[in-house]
Amino acid sequence: QLQLVESGGGLVQPGGSLRLSCAASGFTLDYYAIGWFRQAPGKEREWVSCISSADGSIYYADSVKGRFAISKDNAKNMVYLQMNSLKPEDTAVYYCAATYGSWYCPVPLRYLGVWGQGTLVTVSS
Repeated sequence: QLQLVESGGGLVQPGGSLRLSCAASGFTLDYYAIGWFRQAPGKEREWVSCISSADGSIYYADSVKGRFAISKDNAKNMVYLQMNSLKPEDTAVYYCAATYGSWYCPVPLRYLGVWGQGTLVTVSS
């Protein structure tokens, strides 16, 4: 069974940091585009960051460039999102997602193969 499980969300003050983790099971990350999207209340889902399976290139949404960093550990089958200088507008449920095949990020959301249950990030003073 293909599964992604996120962890690391929580409440943080503006300017703070969080590190999200995503554990993959039932498949290996080698042949998947993998990344994080988020959904804030009343808003559409949006990609935050993604690692392309086609060439390993990394995509960041303009709103998080310079503040967030994605990384992947194939040996541990883990994906991480380091989030620094957090802002209230970063408040959302963050989902880890994977899509099989050769993809350049951002993968169209309608083609997502598997995603987790999400972890809530709240940025507030």
